[in-house]
Amino acid sequence: MSTSSILGVFAKSPFKPLLQHILQIKACVELLIPFFEAANHQQWSQAQDIRTEIIKLENRADKLKRDIRLSLPTGLFLPVARVDLLELVSVQDHMANSAKDISGVIIGRRLQIPLPIQNTFMIYLALCIDATKQAAQAISELNYLLESSFSGPEVTFVQSLIRQLDTTERDTDGLQVKLRAQLYVLEDKLNPIDVMFLYTIMVWVGDLADTAEKVGARLELMLARA
Repeated sequence: MSTSSILGVFAKSPFKPLLQHILQIKACVELLIPFFEAANHQQWSQAQDIRTEIIKLENRADKLKRDIRLSLPTGLFLPVARVDLLELVSVQDHMANSAKDISGVIIGRRLQIPLPIQNTFMIYLALCIDATKQAAQAISELNYLLESSFSGPEVTFVQSLIRQLDTTERDTDGLQVKLRAQLYVLEDKLNPIDVMFLYTIMVWVGDLADTAEKVGARLELMLARA
């Protein structure tokens, strides 16, 4: 989308570009499910094709981020602080970067999740992606918040979404602890360097949920200031 187009969108709604941005990120992150399924079956050509699509979506999200930063007018009346919108888009963007980095390490090392922990890992991955989806749902409510003048039942609903995000993030923390313990038991049977990267991948996947929670926290701060 061109800068002039983004400006036109901002004139109609200051929140629609944020939603467009996070929907690109959501689509990018969701591709990690088929990506890991392909990698776990050593279908590296398919995994590479999916990574290529992840990169395309991450690039589109980057372009939207830049357009938003360049196009958010200082003179336009906004219902929330301009700096809050800019910080929110930066936090959102981190999730797409994480998806690209995760897929890059897996492809680069032809790294597989060990079979004994694959089921737990895929549950963990799906839950972290659910947090991204919940963040996107919360952002999608911003226009409704605007229509309600940031008051009434809509605020209560968004607050419930933010609490749900917090719960999901805590659940992913618990699963990450479980995965670390399971991997520890397997360490002696695995390539030591692969083990180091597997621990890193677990942290980066967890960052998806952590960042989604930060989106909720930024949104909560916007509500408090509105």
